[in-house]
Amino acid sequence: MIDKLLNDRSYHIEFNGHLTNHIKHAVIALHGLGINAGRIKDYYDNYTKLTPYGMGLELPKTSKHVIDSTNWQHFLGKRTSYSSYCDYFEEEIKNKGLEQVLQEHMPTLLPGWAGALTHGTIHLGWALDIDHPWMIIEGLAYMAFSYVPCHLENAFTDSSLNDKNVFDSILRISTLWEKRKVELTDWVNSLIDNEDLADTDLIHPELKRSGLQYRIARLLMQGHPEIYRLPVWIETQNVEESWAQLCYVVTLIYLAKPGDFLLLHLVTSLFAMKKIASRLPANESKNIIKCYWVGLLCILFSTTDLSKSAKFFALNQVYSFKKDEMTYSLWEQEWAHIIARALEEEEEHNPKLVYVMHQLWKEYGLTIYRAAANQFTSTPLLPPSFEELPIE
Repeated sequence: MIDKLLNDRSYHIEFNGHLTNHIKHAVIALHGLGINAGRIKDYYDNYTKLTPYGMGLELPKTSKHVIDSTNWQHFLGKRTSYSSYCDYFEEEIKNKGLEQVLQEHMPTLLPGWAGALTHGTIHLGWALDIDHPWMIIEGLAYMAFSYVPCHLENAFTDSSLNDKNVFDSILRISTLWEKRKVELTDWVNSLIDNEDLADTDLIHPELKRSGLQYRIARLLMQGHPEIYRLPVWIETQNVEESWAQLCYVVTLIYLAKPGDFLLLHLVTSLFAMKKIASRLPANESKNIIKCYWVGLLCILFSTTDLSKSAKFFALNQVYSFKKDEMTYSLWEQEWAHIIARALEEEEEHNPKLVYVMHQLWKEYGLTIYRAAANQFTSTPLLPPSFEELPIE
Protein backbone atom coordinates (compact mmCIF):
# COMPACT_ATOMS: atom_id res chain seq x y z
CA MET A 1 0.00 0.00 0.00
CA ILE A 2 2.74 2.49 0.95
CA ASP A 3 4.64 1.81 -2.27
CA LYS A 4 1.42 2.27 -4.25
CA LEU A 5 0.76 5.66 -2.64
CA LEU A 6 4.30 6.86 -3.28
CA ASN A 7 4.06 5.69 -6.89
CA ASP A 8 0.80 7.58 -7.47
CA ARG A 9 1.03 9.96 -10.43
CA SER A 10 -2.56 11.22 -10.33
CA TYR A 11 -1.78 14.73 -9.09
CA HIS A 12 0.48 17.66 -9.92
CA ILE A 13 3.34 18.47 -7.54
CA GLU A 14 1.66 21.82 -6.73
CA PHE A 15 -1.84 23.28 -6.53
CA ASN A 16 -3.37 26.77 -6.62
CA GLY A 17 -0.31 28.07 -8.39
CA HIS A 18 2.69 27.31 -6.21
CA LEU A 19 1.38 25.59 -3.06
CA THR A 20 3.22 22.31 -2.65
CA ASN A 21 1.50 18.94 -2.70
CA HIS A 22 2.90 17.51 0.56
CA ILE A 23 0.96 14.28 0.76
CA LYS A 24 3.83 11.91 -0.03
CA HIS A 25 5.93 13.53 2.71
CA ALA A 26 3.05 12.79 5.10
CA VAL A 27 2.95 9.17 3.92
CA ILE A 28 6.65 8.73 4.70
CA ALA A 29 6.25 10.45 8.06
CA LEU A 30 3.23 8.44 9.16
CA HIS A 31 4.73 5.18 7.94
CA GLY A 32 7.98 5.98 9.75
CA LEU A 33 6.00 6.65 12.92
CA GLY A 34 4.43 3.20 12.77
CA ILE A 35 0.92 4.10 11.59
CA ASN A 36 -0.85 1.24 9.82
CA ALA A 37 -1.29 1.37 6.05
CA GLY A 38 -5.08 1.64 6.20
CA ARG A 39 -4.98 4.82 8.28
CA ILE A 40 -2.31 6.25 6.01
CA LYS A 41 -4.50 5.53 2.95
CA ASP A 42 -7.38 7.36 4.63
CA TYR A 43 -5.09 10.32 5.37
CA TYR A 44 -3.94 10.31 1.73
CA ASP A 45 -7.46 10.23 0.33
CA ASN A 46 -8.67 13.01 2.62
CA TYR A 47 -5.74 15.26 1.67
CA THR A 48 -6.16 14.79 -2.07
CA LYS A 49 -9.82 15.83 -1.81
CA LEU A 50 -9.35 18.70 0.63
CA THR A 51 -5.98 20.09 1.71
CA PRO A 52 -5.68 22.22 4.87
CA TYR A 53 -5.91 25.26 2.57
CA GLY A 54 -9.50 24.35 1.73
CA MET A 55 -8.95 23.07 -1.80
CA GLY A 56 -8.10 19.74 -3.37
CA LEU A 57 -5.08 18.65 -5.37
CA GLU A 58 -4.89 19.25 -9.12
CA LEU A 59 -4.43 16.92 -12.07
CA PRO A 60 -0.99 16.67 -13.74
CA LYS A 61 -0.12 19.59 -16.00
CA THR A 62 1.15 19.35 -19.57
CA SER A 63 4.77 20.42 -19.93
CA LYS A 64 5.51 23.35 -22.22
CA HIS A 65 8.96 22.03 -23.18
CA VAL A 66 10.67 18.71 -23.70
CA ILE A 67 13.55 18.49 -21.24
CA ASP A 68 16.75 16.73 -22.31
CA SER A 69 20.47 16.73 -21.56
CA THR A 70 21.03 19.83 -23.68
CA ASN A 71 18.46 22.11 -22.05
CA TRP A 72 17.73 20.83 -18.53
CA GLN A 73 19.78 23.63 -16.98
CA HIS A 74 18.20 26.31 -19.18
CA PHE A 75 14.72 25.65 -17.78
CA LEU A 76 15.73 25.58 -14.10
CA GLY A 77 13.20 27.55 -12.07
CA LYS A 78 11.06 28.38 -15.11
CA ARG A 79 8.18 26.33 -13.64
CA THR A 80 7.02 25.15 -17.06
CA SER A 81 7.85 21.49 -17.48
CA TYR A 82 7.64 19.41 -14.31
CA SER A 83 6.39 16.22 -15.97
CA SER A 84 9.04 16.50 -18.67
CA TYR A 85 11.71 16.85 -15.98
CA CYS A 86 10.34 13.62 -14.49
CA ASP A 87 10.68 11.92 -17.88
CA TYR A 88 14.22 13.26 -18.24
CA PHE A 89 15.43 12.09 -14.83
CA GLU A 90 13.69 8.74 -15.21
CA GLU A 91 15.56 8.13 -18.48
CA GLU A 92 18.85 9.39 -17.02
CA ILE A 93 18.61 7.02 -14.06
CA LYS A 94 17.65 4.14 -16.34
CA ASN A 95 20.73 4.73 -18.52
CA LYS A 96 23.33 5.76 -15.93
CA GLY A 97 22.13 4.59 -12.53
CA LEU A 98 21.01 6.75 -9.63
CA GLU A 99 24.40 7.41 -8.07
CA GLN A 100 25.89 8.81 -11.28
CA VAL A 101 22.80 10.95 -11.94
CA LEU A 102 23.03 12.40 -8.43
CA GLN A 103 26.74 13.12 -8.84
CA GLU A 104 26.19 14.81 -12.21
CA HIS A 105 23.13 16.89 -11.31
CA MET A 106 23.22 17.73 -7.61
CA PRO A 107 26.12 20.23 -7.76
CA THR A 108 23.89 22.31 -10.06
CA LEU A 109 20.61 21.70 -8.21
CA LEU A 110 21.75 22.15 -4.61
CA PRO A 111 22.30 25.94 -4.73
CA GLY A 112 18.57 26.14 -5.52
CA TRP A 113 17.59 24.02 -2.52
CA ALA A 114 15.44 26.74 -0.89
CA GLY A 115 13.09 27.16 -3.86
CA ALA A 116 9.41 26.31 -3.30
CA LEU A 117 9.94 26.89 0.41
CA THR A 118 12.49 24.00 0.40
CA HIS A 119 9.88 21.41 -0.65
CA GLY A 120 11.79 20.08 -3.67
CA THR A 121 14.70 19.33 -1.36
CA ILE A 122 12.38 17.70 1.17
CA HIS A 123 10.80 15.59 -1.57
CA LEU A 124 14.16 14.34 -2.81
CA GLY A 125 15.86 13.90 0.56
CA TRP A 126 12.99 12.02 2.11
CA ALA A 127 12.66 9.84 -0.99
CA LEU A 128 16.37 8.98 -0.83
CA ASP A 129 15.97 8.15 2.85
CA ILE A 130 13.49 5.39 2.06
CA ASP A 131 15.04 4.65 -1.35
CA HIS A 132 11.83 5.03 -3.36
CA PRO A 133 12.66 5.15 -7.11
CA TRP A 134 9.70 7.15 -8.43
CA MET A 135 9.65 9.66 -5.60
CA ILE A 136 13.39 10.24 -6.11
CA ILE A 137 12.62 11.11 -9.74
CA GLU A 138 9.88 13.49 -8.59
CA GLY A 139 12.25 15.10 -6.10
CA LEU A 140 14.91 15.77 -8.72
CA ALA A 141 12.27 17.15 -11.08
CA TYR A 142 10.76 19.38 -8.40
CA MET A 143 14.15 20.78 -7.41
CA ALA A 144 14.73 21.71 -11.06
CA PHE A 145 11.19 23.03 -11.55
CA SER A 146 11.27 25.27 -8.45
CA TYR A 147 14.96 26.25 -8.52
CA VAL A 148 15.89 29.62 -7.00
CA PRO A 149 19.69 29.93 -6.55
CA CYS A 150 21.34 31.13 -3.33
CA HIS A 151 24.44 32.29 -5.26
CA LEU A 152 26.95 30.26 -3.31
CA GLU A 153 29.65 31.57 -5.64
CA ASN A 154 29.51 34.84 -3.66
CA ALA A 155 30.25 33.15 -0.34
CA PHE A 156 33.72 32.92 1.18
CA THR A 157 35.26 31.58 4.37
CA ASP A 158 35.92 34.56 6.65
CA SER A 159 38.79 33.74 9.00
CA SER A 160 38.10 36.91 10.99
CA LEU A 161 34.93 35.37 12.41
CA ASN A 162 35.49 33.83 15.83
CA ASP A 163 32.62 31.34 15.69
CA LYS A 164 33.79 28.05 17.17
CA ASN A 165 30.62 26.17 16.25
CA VAL A 166 27.13 26.50 14.78
CA PHE A 167 25.64 27.95 17.96
CA ASP A 168 28.26 30.69 18.06
CA SER A 169 27.34 31.58 14.48
CA ILE A 170 23.61 31.88 15.08
CA LEU A 171 24.29 33.90 18.23
CA ARG A 172 26.45 36.26 16.16
CA ILE A 173 23.77 36.66 13.49
CA SER A 174 21.10 37.27 16.12
CA THR A 175 23.26 39.90 17.83
CA LEU A 176 23.89 41.53 14.46
CA TRP A 177 20.15 41.88 13.91
CA GLU A 178 19.61 43.33 17.37
CA LYS A 179 22.25 46.00 16.79
CA ARG A 180 21.23 46.83 13.21
CA LYS A 181 17.55 45.89 13.18
CA VAL A 182 16.17 49.14 11.75
CA GLU A 183 18.85 49.32 9.06
CA LEU A 184 18.54 45.67 8.04
CA THR A 185 14.74 45.69 8.14
CA ASP A 186 14.63 48.76 5.90
CA TRP A 187 17.12 47.09 3.56
CA VAL A 188 15.02 43.91 3.29
CA ASN A 189 11.78 45.82 2.75
CA SER A 190 13.32 48.06 0.08
CA LEU A 191 14.67 44.95 -1.60
CA ILE A 192 11.20 43.42 -1.74
CA ASP A 193 9.63 46.61 -3.08
CA ASN A 194 12.29 47.48 -5.68
CA GLU A 195 11.51 45.73 -8.96
CA ASP A 196 14.30 47.54 -10.81
CA LEU A 197 17.05 45.49 -9.17
CA ALA A 198 19.10 43.05 -11.22
CA ASP A 199 17.72 39.50 -11.46
CA THR A 200 14.15 40.58 -10.64
CA ASP A 201 13.05 39.15 -13.99
CA LEU A 202 14.60 35.80 -13.04
CA ILE A 203 12.05 35.31 -10.26
CA HIS A 204 8.94 33.64 -11.64
CA PRO A 205 5.97 36.05 -11.44
CA GLU A 206 3.81 33.35 -9.83
CA LEU A 207 5.85 33.73 -6.65
CA LYS A 208 4.58 37.29 -6.30
CA ARG A 209 1.21 35.82 -5.34
CA SER A 210 2.97 34.58 -2.21
CA GLY A 211 4.47 37.25 -0.02
CA LEU A 212 6.52 34.59 1.76
CA GLN A 213 8.11 32.81 -1.20
CA TYR A 214 8.70 36.07 -3.05
CA ARG A 215 10.52 37.60 -0.06
CA ILE A 216 12.73 34.54 0.21
CA ALA A 217 13.41 34.51 -3.53
CA ARG A 218 14.48 38.16 -3.43
CA LEU A 219 16.89 37.45 -0.56
CA LEU A 220 18.27 34.38 -2.34
CA MET A 221 18.81 36.36 -5.53
CA GLN A 222 20.25 39.49 -3.92
CA GLY A 223 22.05 38.16 -0.85
CA HIS A 224 23.82 40.29 1.74
CA PRO A 225 27.51 40.62 2.72
CA GLU A 226 26.77 39.16 6.16
CA ILE A 227 25.08 36.15 4.59
CA TYR A 228 28.10 35.37 2.42
CA ARG A 229 30.64 35.44 5.29
CA LEU A 230 31.06 31.73 5.99
CA PRO A 231 32.28 30.68 9.45
CA VAL A 232 35.51 28.69 9.61
CA TRP A 233 33.90 25.67 11.29
CA ILE A 234 32.35 24.64 7.97
CA GLU A 235 35.85 23.92 6.64
CA THR A 236 37.67 22.81 9.80
CA GLN A 237 35.07 20.84 11.72
CA ASN A 238 34.29 17.16 11.19
CA VAL A 239 31.32 16.94 8.82
CA GLU A 240 29.28 14.64 11.05
CA GLU A 241 29.81 17.04 13.96
CA SER A 242 28.61 19.91 11.77
CA TRP A 243 25.44 18.02 10.84
CA ALA A 244 24.81 17.18 14.49
CA GLN A 245 25.28 20.80 15.55
CA LEU A 246 23.09 22.09 12.72
CA CYS A 247 20.28 19.73 13.73
CA TYR A 248 20.54 20.96 17.32
CA VAL A 249 20.76 24.68 16.50
CA VAL A 250 18.02 24.68 13.85
CA THR A 251 15.74 22.93 16.34
CA LEU A 252 16.72 25.59 18.87
CA ILE A 253 15.70 28.27 16.35
CA TYR A 254 12.32 26.55 16.02
CA LEU A 255 11.88 26.29 19.79
CA ALA A 256 12.60 29.99 20.13
CA LYS A 257 9.43 30.52 18.06
CA PRO A 258 7.50 27.30 18.65
CA GLY A 259 4.97 26.48 15.97
CA ASP A 260 6.42 28.98 13.47
CA PHE A 261 5.33 27.69 10.07
CA LEU A 262 8.35 28.99 8.15
CA LEU A 263 10.99 27.93 10.67
CA LEU A 264 9.56 24.40 10.75
CA HIS A 265 10.70 24.05 7.13
CA LEU A 266 14.30 24.67 8.18
CA VAL A 267 14.06 21.53 10.31
CA THR A 268 12.45 19.22 7.75
CA SER A 269 14.69 20.44 4.91
CA LEU A 270 17.86 20.04 6.99
CA PHE A 271 16.90 16.42 7.55
CA ALA A 272 16.55 16.12 3.76
CA MET A 273 19.89 17.83 3.01
CA LYS A 274 21.63 15.45 5.39
CA LYS A 275 20.11 12.49 3.55
CA ILE A 276 21.11 13.91 0.15
CA ALA A 277 24.68 14.41 1.37
CA SER A 278 24.83 10.78 2.48
CA ARG A 279 24.28 9.68 -1.15
CA LEU A 280 27.00 11.89 -2.63
CA PRO A 281 30.80 11.62 -2.41
CA ALA A 282 32.11 12.60 1.03
CA ASN A 283 34.09 15.50 -0.42
CA GLU A 284 30.79 17.18 -1.42
CA SER A 285 29.46 17.38 2.15
CA LYS A 286 31.08 20.66 3.14
CA ASN A 287 29.78 22.31 -0.01
CA ILE A 288 26.28 21.04 0.81
CA ILE A 289 26.58 22.50 4.30
CA LYS A 290 27.63 25.83 2.75
CA CYS A 291 24.53 25.74 0.53
CA TYR A 292 22.32 25.04 3.51
CA TRP A 293 23.95 27.76 5.63
CA VAL A 294 23.59 30.49 2.99
CA GLY A 295 19.98 29.50 2.26
CA LEU A 296 19.20 29.31 5.98
CA LEU A 297 20.44 32.87 6.50
CA CYS A 298 18.52 34.14 3.47
CA ILE A 299 15.33 32.67 4.93
CA LEU A 300 16.04 34.08 8.40
CA PHE A 301 16.89 37.52 6.99
CA SER A 302 13.66 37.51 4.97
CA THR A 303 11.62 37.36 8.18
CA THR A 304 13.27 40.53 9.62
CA ASP A 305 12.31 39.07 12.99
CA LEU A 306 15.05 36.85 14.38
CA SER A 307 14.79 35.75 17.98
CA LYS A 308 17.01 37.70 20.35
CA SER A 309 20.44 36.37 21.27
CA ALA A 310 19.46 36.30 24.97
CA LYS A 311 16.66 33.87 24.15
CA PHE A 312 18.96 31.60 22.17
CA PHE A 313 21.47 31.73 25.01
CA ALA A 314 18.81 30.87 27.61
CA LEU A 315 17.39 27.99 25.57
CA ASN A 316 20.88 26.66 25.00
CA GLN A 317 21.42 26.73 28.76
CA VAL A 318 18.29 24.61 29.17
CA TYR A 319 19.06 22.01 26.50
CA SER A 320 22.79 22.31 25.74
CA PHE A 321 23.06 18.83 24.27
CA LYS A 322 21.27 17.26 27.27
CA LYS A 323 20.47 13.61 26.62
CA ASP A 324 17.49 11.46 27.54
CA GLU A 325 17.94 8.06 29.12
CA MET A 326 16.79 6.11 26.08
CA THR A 327 15.66 3.02 28.02
CA TYR A 328 13.33 5.06 30.26
CA SER A 329 9.85 3.62 29.56
CA LEU A 330 8.09 6.95 30.06
CA TRP A 331 9.65 8.32 26.87
CA GLU A 332 8.08 5.55 24.80
CA GLN A 333 4.70 6.46 26.26
CA GLU A 334 5.25 10.16 25.60
CA TRP A 335 6.21 9.52 21.99
CA ALA A 336 3.10 7.36 21.56
CA HIS A 337 0.97 10.30 22.73
CA ILE A 338 2.73 12.75 20.41
CA ILE A 339 2.38 10.39 17.44
CA ALA A 340 -1.32 9.85 18.18
CA ARG A 341 -1.83 13.63 18.15
CA ALA A 342 0.08 13.94 14.88
CA LEU A 343 -2.14 11.37 13.17
CA GLU A 344 -5.22 13.46 13.93
CA GLU A 345 -3.68 16.62 12.46
CA GLU A 346 -5.06 17.67 9.10
CA GLU A 347 -2.08 20.03 8.87
CA GLU A 348 0.45 17.60 7.40
CA HIS A 349 3.46 19.61 8.54
CA ASN A 350 2.83 18.31 12.05
CA PRO A 351 3.33 14.58 11.38
CA LYS A 352 6.38 15.64 9.34
CA LEU A 353 7.74 17.55 12.33
CA VAL A 354 7.13 14.62 14.68
CA TYR A 355 8.75 12.18 12.26
CA VAL A 356 11.93 14.24 11.90
CA MET A 357 12.18 14.92 15.63
CA HIS A 358 11.67 11.23 16.39
CA GLN A 359 14.37 10.27 13.90
CA LEU A 360 16.81 12.81 15.35
CA TRP A 361 15.94 11.75 18.91
CA LYS A 362 16.73 8.13 18.05
CA GLU A 363 19.98 9.15 16.35
CA TYR A 364 21.32 11.61 18.92
CA GLY A 365 19.24 10.99 22.05
CA LEU A 366 18.91 14.70 22.81
CA THR A 367 16.08 16.02 24.98
CA ILE A 368 15.52 18.99 22.67
CA TYR A 369 14.08 16.80 19.91
CA ARG A 370 11.44 15.34 22.20
CA ALA A 371 10.59 18.87 23.37
CA ALA A 372 10.28 20.25 19.84
CA ALA A 373 8.11 17.36 18.64
CA ASN A 374 5.25 18.72 20.76
CA GLN A 375 5.30 22.17 19.16
CA PHE A 376 2.73 21.85 16.39
CA THR A 377 2.13 24.49 13.75
CA SER A 378 -1.07 25.70 12.11
CA THR A 379 -1.94 26.30 8.47
CA PRO A 380 -1.25 29.94 7.56
CA LEU A 381 -3.98 32.09 6.09
CA LEU A 382 -3.51 32.76 2.40
CA PRO A 383 -3.05 36.44 1.49
CA PRO A 384 -5.66 38.21 -0.71
CA SER A 385 -3.33 37.77 -3.70
CA PHE A 386 -4.36 34.11 -3.81
CA GLU A 387 -7.79 35.22 -4.99
CA GLU A 388 -6.10 36.08 -8.29
CA LEU A 389 -5.58 33.40 -10.91
CA PRO A 390 -2.21 31.58 -10.83
CA ILE A 391 0.44 32.66 -13.32
CA GLU A 392 1.61 29.65 -15.29
